[in-house]
Amino acid sequence: MNTKTIWLTGCSSGLGRALVNEFTSAGHTVAGCARREDRISKLRETFPEPHYFSAVDVSNDSEVESFCREAYAQTGVPDLVINNAAIINDPAPLWQIPADDFDRLTAININGTANVIRHIVPLMEKNGGVIVNLSSGWGRSTAPEVAPYCASKWAIEGLTQALAQELPTGLVAVPMNPGVINTAMLQTCYGEHADNYSDANTWSKTAAPFLLGLDASNNGEAITAP
Repeated sequence: MNTKTIWLTGCSSGLGRALVNEFTSAGHTVAGCARREDRISKLRETFPEPHYFSAVDVSNDSEVESFCREAYAQTGVPDLVINNAAIINDPAPLWQIPADDFDRLTAININGTANVIRHIVPLMEKNGGVIVNLSSGWGRSTAPEVAPYCASKWAIEGLTQALAQELPTGLVAVPMNPGVINTAMLQTCYGEHADNYSDANTWSKTAAPFLLGLDASNNGEAITAP
């Protein structure tokens, strides 16, 4: 079997946690990070070496740098990097959202993605590989009361397509809309109506092989998970 090394942010809940299950069960090696130490500790217990998990706030560049250095020492160069870490604002009109909340969201959703890219491209440029930055349907459309989240995901679309134009040969970057999945984030916006959508574990069974199948032909393509 052709196994791969996959690095994943936001690995402790939602889509990220579901992908960890799928990738590891298929024999791939995963290095993941998320903010909550308690959940990271559980992941370490469930998925011991050669996997690697660390508590990291992706908005902090020095923490990201340490994660990349330590993950590289444990797993080697990643074949696939998935920038999944993100938060959403409590639904409200833009002018009612506190500045600190707006800044925190953009620091994680935008700066966090850039921080990972800053440190993984030099590691990957010799061997090649795929960088997937998770976008959203709200990175290609809009809705009321989630303006900060929309802004961050529109930024991910532009950032990723520009990145695709400047990466060294052999590296691939794509923005991916995962679709509408019943996660805690969706429940924040949809309430009980989130139950009308498939959960993360169901989604990951098709999303994981789809992600593993991305290649140079997808560079810069705005894709949507099946």
